[in-house]
Order: sequence, then structure tokens, then C-alpha cells
Amino acid sequence: MKLDDFDYELPPELVAAMPAGERDLARLLVHEVGANETRHARVRDLPDLLAPGDLVVLNDTRVRPARLFGTRQSGGAVELLLVERLGEVWRARANPARKLKPGERIELEDGAHAVPLERPEEGGAPDPAWILRLEIPGGASEEAWLERRGRMPLPPYIDRARGVDRKHPGSDAQTAHDRERYQTVFARAPGAVAAPTAGLHFTRELFGRIRTAGVEIAFVTLHVGEGTFQPVKVDDVRTHRMHAERYELPEETASAVLRTREVGGRVIAVGTTSVRVLESAAEASREGSMRPGSGETSLFLYPGRPLRAVDGLLTNFHLPKSTLLMLVAAFAGLDRVQELYREAIERRYRFFSYGDAMLLLH
Repeated sequence: MKLDDFDYELPPELVAAMPAGERDLARLLVHEVGANETRHARVRDLPDLLAPGDLVVLNDTRVRPARLFGTRQSGGAVELLLVERLGEVWRARANPARKLKPGERIELEDGAHAVPLERPEEGGAPDPAWILRLEIPGGASEEAWLERRGRMPLPPYIDRARGVDRKHPGSDAQTAHDRERYQTVFARAPGAVAAPTAGLHFTRELFGRIRTAGVEIAFVTLHVGEGTFQPVKVDDVRTHRMHAERYELPEETASAVLRTREVGGRVIAVGTTSVRVLESAAEASREGSMRPGSGETSLFLYPGRPLRAVDGLLTNFHLPKSTLLMLVAAFAGLDRVQELYREAIERRYRFFSYGDAMLLLH
């Protein structure tokens, strides 16, 4: 299975730079895999597309506004992305990274500073990331300061993510809007460096209508890591290795999956991250069973690796040659997904994180 099998041509104007005016007004391509039938709806039509006894599972990770802009002691600008907390310090990406020096103080907003400490090694070579310490004045917590002054780590294909004036970060007029819209309304646990984008379409009002339709809602947590933006670099996709990401499957969600199976309902995963949690927790001993708990997963799903835990998938339209697109193809088949993407392009659906969505049902 070759990487080029997952390529496609997308007109640049179909890359969504802004979300839909209202979250649940995003368009929804609905496809019944078994019947090979397609229809077109809106996300807010979801209660009419599901059946009593179904279960919707969403990822409640919270995107940390961890994109920072600072000034080096030399006067040069630097951009930081806090990737992971490691006790009292952070692992962070820096741009530029090579010019930083251990111990120098990078000036941030409100009198805060970032201090690079060391470059970890990965496979015997320097890691492109830095280990750094944040210094927040006035005794404020790091998380509280980030909520006030951090920027959302928007994907690199959203133009304004590249257009911020690093020396005047407040000039980004979209900061407040993106802080709201690049976060799900049910986000709970801080730790993600990217949003679980399928969940961005949901509103509290939509949750109420889904429950009224007799459909249960449950949550998992998977902290989306920096690997979500890393390209696949091997020609044979089966040899690709995923970055590990932390996840949690609560006891109540595992029980909800079992209840759904008992009544003959369907488990509908919202987003590829929810799929990876459920599939990681599925026990081989009994199809559909779940082992609650927390841990790390580097599970890579692609055509030829069957999915055991989910019957439906609501997901956005993904980048060419991405592991996310490969997971969707594992669920519905590569040829089928290629056909659906062609139809979505012909009908001018909007693609990627702020774009429209697709509901696949077995």
C-alpha cells in the first residue's frame, strides 16, 4: 500500500480559513457504507440521522493556547509552541530553534519569560525541540497565564497562522475568534496541541436534541500531539510509526459502549481521535468490549487493519497523504473514500480543520 494511494488534488479555495457561521450549520456528507448510498445534510440534522439506542462518543480534550511570541535578548523574534509539560518544565518547538542558547531569557508578554535549558537527543541526534522553563510574574499559574496570553496553535495551512507579526502579536485580529471556535464547547482536559476538529461542529443545543432522540452521549480523552501535523515520510505506509498520544477511557464510557452493544445500537465515534481511543481499548477477547483506563497509544489504522469498536464515524475532510485519511479509509475502504472525496470537491464542500464534515455509517 503506497503513500500516493492517499493523494488527491484539492482546489486551494476549498481549504476553510474560517469556520461556518454557526457550528452546527456545517455541511454534512452522509454515506451508508453497506448500501453505498450518499445524501447531503447539515450537522444539525444529526438527531434525524441516528437511531434510538445509538451512542455518540466525543473527545473532550482541551486545546492549550500554547503558541507564544517573544523577543530574544539579541532583539530577534522567536515563536514557541509548548508541546508537552514535563513536570516543572516544557518540551517546546521553537522558530528559529538553532539560534537559541541555553540560559538566555526570552521576553514574553506581561513580564513573563521563557528560558531554554537544553536540546534533548532523539536517536542520537539533537531533537528539534527545546526543554524550557516558563517564568510567570506575580505568582500566577502557568495555565492561567497561557489562557490569557497564549495563542491557539492553528494548523499551518490556515493563512493567518503564518501571518502574525511576531514582534506585535496583538495585531492578530482573529485571536479572540479562534480562541472560541478552535475549541469544542465540551472541552474539559487541557493538553492538546490541535483540536479534535469533528467535535467543533457540536453545540449544547445539538446535544440536547441528540439525547431527546434517544441517543446516548459519552466522552473519551485523547490529547492530540504534534504528530498530527507530521507528514508520512515512507512510501510503504505500513511501515509508518505514529507518535504516542495520551488517552483516557472512563469507566462510564466503557459501560455505555457495552450497553449500546446489548441493545443492538451503533457506536458512532466523533473524530479520528475518538476512534483511536476506542480501538486502543477494545479487547481482542470479545468484539466490542472495552477496557477502561488511561495510557498512551501509537495505534495506526489503515486499510487492511479492521476496526472492531465503532460502527460509525463523523469526521472532517483530511489532508492528502495523512494518517487521518488512512484511518477513514480503514473504516470505509480506500476506493469508497476516494469517490466520496471527489464528490465533496465537486459539490464544493469546505476541507480541513474549519471545514465541513462527513458521516460514515456501517
